[in-house]
Amino acid sequence: MRRKEIKNFTLDELKSEMENLGERSFRATQIFFWLYKKGVKDFKAMFNLPEWLRNTLSDNFYIDNVELIKLLKSEDNTEKYLLKLEDGSIIESVLIFSERNKITECISSQVGCKYNCKFCESGKKGFFRNLSVSEIINQVLLIKRVKGINPHNIVFMGIGEPLDNFDAVIKSIYILNSKEAFNIGARKITISTCGIIPAINKLQELNWQIELSISLHAPEDKLRSELMPVNRKYPLKELLETCKNYVKKTNRQITFEYILIEGVNDSMVQAEMLTQLLQGYNFKVNLIIFNPLFSSNLKPSSFQQAKRFKDFLIKKGIKTTTRKSKGDNILAACGQLKALYQENDQIHKNSFRDGIKYY
Repeated sequence: MRRKEIKNFTLDELKSEMENLGERSFRATQIFFWLYKKGVKDFKAMFNLPEWLRNTLSDNFYIDNVELIKLLKSEDNTEKYLLKLEDGSIIESVLIFSERNKITECISSQVGCKYNCKFCESGKKGFFRNLSVSEIINQVLLIKRVKGINPHNIVFMGIGEPLDNFDAVIKSIYILNSKEAFNIGARKITISTCGIIPAINKLQELNWQIELSISLHAPEDKLRSELMPVNRKYPLKELLETCKNYVKKTNRQITFEYILIEGVNDSMVQAEMLTQLLQGYNFKVNLIIFNPLFSSNLKPSSFQQAKRFKDFLIKKGIKTTTRKSKGDNILAACGQLKALYQENDQIHKNSFRDGIKYY
């Protein structure tokens, strides 16, 4: 019989698994305690379970792990974790520290990405596979082991399109939110998507209190399709209607991410077009000055132009913030993650300024 990874199960699913083994369902809560509160990697360490049950668990399940290959620390204290999965695949997670000492973990949901947005490195080498629930959760468990605490916030903004791996991401959120596991509040969890309309509709039906961010980056279809090929399948008009329905159904605000690229999408004409798209709804804009990539000749907007763009949106009544990029000198900022680490990779070597700390 093929053994199953035990962290792929939500608490309710694990209760059913225990019942199938002829055991009472409360054992699942005990197992969750050991997996997520204590972070154990071996069933033998679950001391309050009878020995026969520990042996049965070992016969039917296993606990996989993630290996930390490299920890990079930025000048601004952002940390990037290069992680190897059990099949040898490489992913990245990023820790961002706020001024109030709150920790946000940016986690990956796929190995590679199929959507190949022009402003993002993650899709340049294509898509390889989805992460399992356990591989998503292991990123958070590793940080708990390293830091001794759970992250305060989780953002699905790492490598991959979260809503393209819908079932695993949703199950991982159940576990992250569970008080028997990480007990991270739903409003502290954000899914960022390039705009997969059927998956947004499915998410809407869950009626959760999680945060939803949509990568927009252009106020009209022609440009958005150039920057984000996914727009050819899910164009702006359909996407905006979906977002309006989501807000109406869930009573939750949607944030639109908008990367400012010099001479591409940062003009005042485009700012006006953006206001016309978003006015009158519970939407918010999060402006991000483009982080340079080695695979692109795109350039970031100036701070002055970014301020003009922001001030215009605010004047028009659009809730607008500017995200301060962190970790750019270790390729940990928005759009820079690609899970590439080779000792002799000249691009990698040249990508870091003085002050980087290797661990």
